[in-house]
Amino acid sequence: MKKHIYYMQLGSKIFLFCLIALLISCSDDDDDDVTIGNWVELSDFDGVPRCDAVAFTIGEKAYFGTGYEEGATRLRDFWSYDPSLNFWYKLDSFPGISRNGAVGFSINGKGYIGTGYDGENKLKDFWEYDPETNSWTQIADFGGTARYGAVAFSIGDYGYVGTGYDGNYLKDFWRYDPSSGEWEQIVSIGGNKRRDAVAFTINDKAYICTGIDNGSYEEDFWEYDPTSGLWTQLNDIANTTDEDFDDEYTFTGVERVAFSINGMGYIATGGTGGVGGEVWEYDPITDLWTEKTYFEGSSRVEAVGFSIGERGYLATGQNGTYYFDDLWAFDPDDEEDEMD
Repeated sequence: MKKHIYYMQLGSKIFLFCLIALLISCSDDDDDDVTIGNWVELSDFDGVPRCDAVAFTIGEKAYFGTGYEEGATRLRDFWSYDPSLNFWYKLDSFPGISRNGAVGFSINGKGYIGTGYDGENKLKDFWEYDPETNSWTQIADFGGTARYGAVAFSIGDYGYVGTGYDGNYLKDFWRYDPSSGEWEQIVSIGGNKRRDAVAFTINDKAYICTGIDNGSYEEDFWEYDPTSGLWTQLNDIANTTDEDFDDEYTFTGVERVAFSINGMGYIATGGTGGVGGEVWEYDPITDLWTEKTYFEGSSRVEAVGFSIGERGYLATGQNGTYYFDDLWAFDPDDEEDEMD
C-alpha cells in the first residue's frame, strides 16, 4: 500500500513539474510573439476619402490635400490637422490644378507643393503655403521635367525633389532655395531610376529606398549628405547578401509611406503587386532594419505619412475600389494594444 502511495506522489510531482515547464514555455512563446509599436486610431479625416494625396508638417501641425477620390476625380482641397485637439481644419483650397501624385515639403515655417498628374498632363508647377495668412503663392516651376511619383524632403533651408516618372523613369535631383526662389540641379541618386519610392530624414541626412523601374522593384537604399553633396549606398532592403542580418528583409515595393521619429526611420503599408501593412524601423547607427507591429488598419497603398513629435501618422489610401478617410497614430516603442 505504501508503495502505491509513493508512486502516486511521484506521479503527481512529475505531472506538476511538466505543467510548470509547459506554462513557462507558453509564457516564453507569448513573449516572443509580442511586437513593439502600437497603432491608435484617431479622428477620421473630415474631407472625402482619397488616395495619392500629399502632406507636410509645420511646427506641431500637419497640412494635407490634393489626391484622387473614387470616380476618377482629382482634388485640390486643403486641410490642417492639430494632434493636440485631434481635429481637422478646412483651409483655403490649393490654387493649382487638381492633381494626384504630387510631392510636398516644408522650410522655415512655410509649406511647398508641386509636380503631380492631372489626368492628362504631368505637372511641374510649384506653390508656397503660408499658414500665418492661410494663403498660397506660386513660385518658380520645378527645375526638372514635369513628373509624378517623385520624392521630396527638406534639410535646413532647402527643399529637395527627385526621381519620379515623366514618361520615362527618372533619378535626377533638384534643390530649391526659398531665399533666391531658384532650383538647382544636384548630384543624382545612385543606382537605378525609379518612381513611387519613399524618403525620410534623420539628423540632417536623407534616406531613399523602394520604388519601381520598368517593372523591377528596387532593392537598394541610399543616404544623402547635403554637406558633402554626395550619395552613399547602404545595406539593401532585401536579402541580397550571405550575411544573416538581412534574412528577414523583403520590403521592396511601391506606394508605401515613410516618416522618422526620434532618430529612427519608418516605412509602412504599400508593397509589391498589391496592398500591404508591414512596418519596418531603420536604425542609422547600425544600418539595420527591425520589423514592427503590423499596421492595425486595413492594408492599403497610396496613403500619406508624416510625423509630429514622438508619433508617426498614417492617413487615407486605397485598397482596390475602396478609398479610406481614417487616421492612425504610431507609437514606436509601445507594445501592441489591439483595443486601441
